[in-house]
Amino acid sequence: MARAIWSGSISFGLLNVPVKLYSAVSKQTVRFRELREGDGSRVKHKRVAESDGKEVPYEKIVKGYEYAPDQYVVLSRDELSELEPQRSRTIEIQDFVDLDDIDPIYFEQPYYLGPDKGAARAYALLVQAMKDSRKVAIARFVLRNKEHLAAIRPMEDVLTLTTMRFQDEVTSPGDLDGEVFEEEKPKKPEKRELEMAKQLIESLAGNFKPNSYRDEYREELLDLLERKAEGKDVVSAPTEEPKPTKAPDLMAALEESLAAVKGDEAATDGKGSKPKPKAKAKSSSRSKSSSKSKSSSSSNGRKSSSRKKTKARS
Repeated sequence: MARAIWSGSISFGLLNVPVKLYSAVSKQTVRFRELREGDGSRVKHKRVAESDGKEVPYEKIVKGYEYAPDQYVVLSRDELSELEPQRSRTIEIQDFVDLDDIDPIYFEQPYYLGPDKGAARAYALLVQAMKDSRKVAIARFVLRNKEHLAAIRPMEDVLTLTTMRFQDEVTSPGDLDGEVFEEEKPKKPEKRELEMAKQLIESLAGNFKPNSYRDEYREELLDLLERKAEGKDVVSAPTEEPKPTKAPDLMAALEESLAAVKGDEAATDGKGSKPKPKAKAKSSSRSKSSSKSKSSSSSNGRKSSSRKKTKARS
């Protein structure tokens, strides 16, 4: 059962809706411990002073801001606590805007907002009103002693809250000072190249289906860990990095890509299934590596079974 990590109320106008905040994501990160090579002893990190190498207790550590090389302004815990935002339990809505007006670069961490006790009716009213108006609420609230900007919008019958970056935290493309184009700014694409690129995009266009995408690296890592835990020998083939398409080869690459997609469409025999590109630059090196290491269909079956066991444990 999901546990609330914060509780408070959504406030706009004279309306207050008590809510609880729940995490909307569960990161599937494979975590490692640091061990000493040879005997596998756990490695611990200690806080030590640079001047004499002695360990420093946590309660003796203060915060220092380096305003010049090796020059610090020190703040005590009391001074920092006085500057912390007030621990308000209110999500204060400031504006309602169109979702298309928000560039995705501003979005940070997603959460769900659920109704607190006795707030189901007011919560349902807010959800339906926001659905009908097709607007996103921009709000401020305090979470873990930090003030956050957030976007609130309905998803089915639930409200979602996504923390956002403030404007001064987002780097503008104009601030990169030529770092994007290290050599020279590219010339305007030729009309024929542009048309073929658009055709390729259109041929691969479709609806976003989250379950169509997998973390292939994580799956292969879990499979590797499973095989090593079972004492199996692991032989890895060298991988090849995809090479960038050079300007003179653009048309040839576009034509070949379109031909590959049309070939896939013909292979569906008019059944209407969405064709997939024959090759993906991201996974091409992995495909080459895995094809060399898999010698038979029976080994594939063992690999699939092994992966399922690992997923169940994780």
